[in-house]
Amino acid sequence: MRSELRHHHELAAVAARQHGIVSHRQLRELCYSEGAIARAVQAGRLHPVFRGAFAVGYAARSPHRLCMAAIQSCGAGALLSHFTSAWLWGLGAPGPVRPEVTVPTRGHRRAGLVIHHSTILDAEDRAEIEDLPTTSVARTLLDLAGIRRGRHLPGTIDRARRRGLLDIASIDALLVRAGGHRGRGPLLRTIEIYREQVSDRARSELLLLALVKEAGLPRPAINLFVAGHEVDAYWEDERFAIEVDGWENHRTREAFERDPLRIEDLKLAGIDAIRITARRIETKPDEVAARLQHHLARRRAELGR
Repeated sequence: MRSELRHHHELAAVAARQHGIVSHRQLRELCYSEGAIARAVQAGRLHPVFRGAFAVGYAARSPHRLCMAAIQSCGAGALLSHFTSAWLWGLGAPGPVRPEVTVPTRGHRRAGLVIHHSTILDAEDRAEIEDLPTTSVARTLLDLAGIRRGRHLPGTIDRARRRGLLDIASIDALLVRAGGHRGRGPLLRTIEIYREQVSDRARSELLLLALVKEAGLPRPAINLFVAGHEVDAYWEDERFAIEVDGWENHRTREAFERDPLRIEDLKLAGIDAIRITARRIETKPDEVAARLQHHLARRRAELGR
């Protein structure tokens, strides 16, 4: 009886460190026989979550419990990855219903889990969040770039930037050793705009600078105070300004009333100003660049420059 009580205390201690989850291997190391494990399951003291992983005491499947059960099920070297890692890092992915795990060797199949295999997992690709082994931000973005194309990848990367998690040097180092990973090209192209020294700016401003550079136009000052207002982009020689509109800029009545007044104040100060939506900059950069070129040429003619 004393030995059994000691085993229960040891089991509780292991589970407390692991979000209430214990693996089959750990149970055996705690001297639980196969019969004892079966009896604990039958009595409701252990609840199978995934193959070889059990919830101790109660069966509630919180996201963190699911994640730990996935790791314990897959064994040594396993890392939470892809959408599950993105959720842990706060990059906008939903909480895991079927946790995604990347393992270093093939042959893992687990009902209820999404298993990936990779032979290029280095120490730099590993991290830990709330005691859960997971892929680094750089590796998470690389994995998502392989499956998340179009409009989804840029948004995920920009959320990493806003959270202070976007490390271009770490991504570049990863891309060097990424080999033929299918996310390599999409990730390399998408991070290009963040190489500018103004990478603390909004994504729409970075995209505006990128299209200006591509079109060979003069580079504007960004977030400069002009005529008492901070404008998103300003060409001093042409006395021309751009305000970039996103949906978040117009969610209140105050903003709706204030923004036209800003444009009016600029015009009264002799500064021509236009508004461009962030969506147009993102989806129609060539059209925006052509119109911008026309506006700047018009202003130079008006000012005799």
